[in-house]
Amino acid sequence: MFFSIQHAHTGTFTHDGMRPYFEYRDLGIHTATKGAAVMHVIKAREGTNATGEWHHHNVDLQVVYVLKGWAIFEYEGHGQHRLEAGTCVHQPPGIRHREIAHSEDLELIEIVLPGTFETVAESS
Repeated sequence: MFFSIQHAHTGTFTHDGMRPYFEYRDLGIHTATKGAAVMHVIKAREGTNATGEWHHHNVDLQVVYVLKGWAIFEYEGHGQHRLEAGTCVHQPPGIRHREIAHSEDLELIEIVLPGTFETVAESS
């Protein structure tokens, strides 16, 4: 494992991540753990909206912590939930979910193990 430190002013956001309506800023954890985990800041991309597609991730752990704004997610068997600043969600491995909507200023942190994982799109 390698030591890693990221300062807020040094990272850049890119929109080459999983969802086209989000921008991602890598926090260096994937490299530092040699792929055992990934952690990034995700923020809403200006002028875009959630598409509401059902999916699940083949992961061992997925945690989301909302820093700013809000998002509405739906989790199979648990209904819709409004996630606001300060909300922490543990999404169990394989849970079907989808994003319904988000504020323009949404910003969150996501931690996932393993660092490289599969996302499976599903029909409703």
